[in-house]
Amino acid sequence: MPDVAIESQAQLAGKINWVGMSQIDVPIQLPAPMKGTSDARVQAYVSLDDPAAKGIHMSRLYLALDDLLANQPLSPALISSLLGRFLETHTGLSNNAFVELRFNAVLRRNALLSDNSGFKRYPSFIRGSRRGDEIKLEVGVDVEYSSTCPCSAALARQLIQEGFEETFGSEGKIDADAVKAWLGTIEGIRATPHSQRSRAQLIATVDSSQSTFPFLQMIDAVETALGTPVQTAVKRVDEQEFARLNGQNLMFCEDAVRRVSTAMGSLIAVEDFWVRVNHFESLHAHDAVAVATKGIEGGYSDAPGVAPTL
Repeated sequence: MPDVAIESQAQLAGKINWVGMSQIDVPIQLPAPMKGTSDARVQAYVSLDDPAAKGIHMSRLYLALDDLLANQPLSPALISSLLGRFLETHTGLSNNAFVELRFNAVLRRNALLSDNSGFKRYPSFIRGSRRGDEIKLEVGVDVEYSSTCPCSAALARQLIQEGFEETFGSEGKIDADAVKAWLGTIEGIRATPHSQRSRAQLIATVDSSQSTFPFLQMIDAVETALGTPVQTAVKRVDEQEFARLNGQNLMFCEDAVRRVSTAMGSLIAVEDFWVRVNHFESLHAHDAVAVATKGIEGGYSDAPGVAPTL
């Protein structure tokens, strides 16, 4: 049968940076040590470097995805092999290859104190490019947490102090049992600080020689650093502990991004990183945002508006 991509010439000659497909549905196996499967939305491209060629073989990209991704866990070696397959099937046409997989890593997470546990979704991606013999790999994951405003906490404490003085006065002896009972009433704790669900967007470059992608390391390190990761199934003892942790981890977005960037910088598997924290304000109708990078020469841009690309 005729092969138009090879046998025909372009009516208007010219090289094309990227040609391929997006929104491809592919089943995947999660990277070790995570277990399980997920469905991914994939983008796959090669460059068209022969200016006279009519086009590429998109079906070969699709078949490579189908052949390599479904039967083994995602790893740097697997993505490198996939990029190599893209170029092997386009010899004479393409010098560069690109792939991006977006998927949800659904992980079982333990409650804070009880024996409860539940599943939590972490939107993730893997992005790889090969230009000639140079391979670059990138991973990204979103981590949700709770942030409590330090300013509102201070204002709430002030109101509680004022209520205490109104009730018990500022001089003389005070009955401890009466104070304890008062603190257990709405009148006693007359104000609470506002908190909100927040999100840390983590993006990192990793070396293609690593055995696996550091998703779980990134998630665990950042959740530990923040101290208030969003929970799944809880008992009252867990909810009480969550309230305590929020009170002990008051954070503006500036505090949160410093914690996150310090955690990311401690990971040996992470070469470079870009992080953005988003506090979805409960007081305001806008979000509070902070961005930080590792700051290495030639590394990630600090552009706050969009997530960076290779």
